[in-house]
Amino acid sequence: MFCPYCRHDSSRVVDSRSLEDGSGIRRRRHCPQCSKRFTTVETTSLSVIKRSGAAEPFDRAKVINGVRKACQGRPVSTDDLAVLAQEVEESVRASGNAEVDANDVGLAILGPLKRLDVVAYMRFASVYRGFDNLDDFESALEQLRREELDATTESGTKVVQPRFGFR
Repeated sequence: MFCPYCRHDSSRVVDSRSLEDGSGIRRRRHCPQCSKRFTTVETTSLSVIKRSGAAEPFDRAKVINGVRKACQGRPVSTDDLAVLAQEVEESVRASGNAEVDANDVGLAILGPLKRLDVVAYMRFASVYRGFDNLDDFESALEQLRREELDATTESGTKVVQPRFGFR
C-alpha cells in the first residue's frame, strides 16, 4: 500500500477493525518513511448489471431513492430506509457474486420493504412488477392476506383489526 503523503511503497498495519455495518475492514497504517499514519477501508466490490448491460457499483443511496417514492406519506423514517438499504446490500452480497443483475436487487428490496410497510411494498411492487390492471393488484393483495392469515394461524393469535382498511 502506497503512503498517500510520501508515496512510499510500504506501510505497516497498526490496527484493524470491522466497520460498524460489517461491510468492510478499517485499517490504521503507519508509513516507515515519513512516520505519518493514515486510514484505509477495504471492502469487496459489488457491481450491478443494468438492463442495458452496463455495470455500475452497488449504491445504497440508489436503493433508498428507489424506495423513497413508494414510502411517501407513510410512517417510514430515513433511518428505516437506511436499514432497509443495508439489508438489501447484505442480501445481495450473500449471493456470493461480485456482479448482480439489477432485477435481483429489486427482488431483494421486496422482502424487507414488505416487513417495513405493506402499503409501500404494494406501491413499489406495482411499479417493479409492472402491474397492468386491477387483477394484478387483487392477486398481490390476496397473496398478502394469505401470508398474514398464515402468520396469524402459526402464532395462535387472532387478528382483531385487519391491517388493510379495505376488506
